[in-house]
Amino acid sequence: MRAILRTHSGLAELSTAVGMYALYEIVRGFGSTSLEAARAHTDDIVAIEQAAGVFVERGVQQTVDALPAVPALLGIAYMTLHLGATTAMLVWAHRKHRSHFPLIRTTIVIATAISLVVYVVFPAAPPRLAGLGFADTVTDHAGINLSSESLGSLYNPFAAVPSLHFGYALIVGVAVYALARRRWVQWLGLAYPPFMLFTIVATGNHFILDAVAGGIVVIVAFVAARAL
Repeated sequence: MRAILRTHSGLAELSTAVGMYALYEIVRGFGSTSLEAARAHTDDIVAIEQAAGVFVERGVQQTVDALPAVPALLGIAYMTLHLGATTAMLVWAHRKHRSHFPLIRTTIVIATAISLVVYVVFPAAPPRLAGLGFADTVTDHAGINLSSESLGSLYNPFAAVPSLHFGYALIVGVAVYALARRRWVQWLGLAYPPFMLFTIVATGNHFILDAVAGGIVVIVAFVAARAL
């Protein structure tokens, strides 16, 4: 257990990360479900948001969609930052803050494992596939067809809850804020999770409740990682 939880060489950490991500993508697709079943779960999410008065995603998307160039930029951000920013933060933490790296890495591992279980037992359609009038702005404006056969073979379109786009962003943001020495970098870390929340909502890929679930999963994972 101690060997697993300590910091290893960069090559070892990279190899482990690649292997884990491959396993993540394989397991993520295990849950076989229909669009109708996934939409039924999404309807439950929408009902909770409507009862709580936070069902604002469609209005946000329509407002953003009317702005020139913004939908395309958010589409690119959605496709690149999830892994790009997370990888950059992990490399930075491994090189500059090695004593904190095991906690960050283990938090990500546990959060991902919990999310995989939820994806299998609670498949849910993202807003763009929910039949509720949301647009697929990543496809429409960024020119990246999320429903293409090539991309469809790499991910499970019904793995929307919890949102690891937001969960990973929360880990990145907190780590950068806690460890960075320059004030402007700390503020950048603080701004990243809200920006990711705005991005996933505006592009029609997640509901607010998906992000809340992602945040809860990360908190649980952090507590578990600290205990380990």
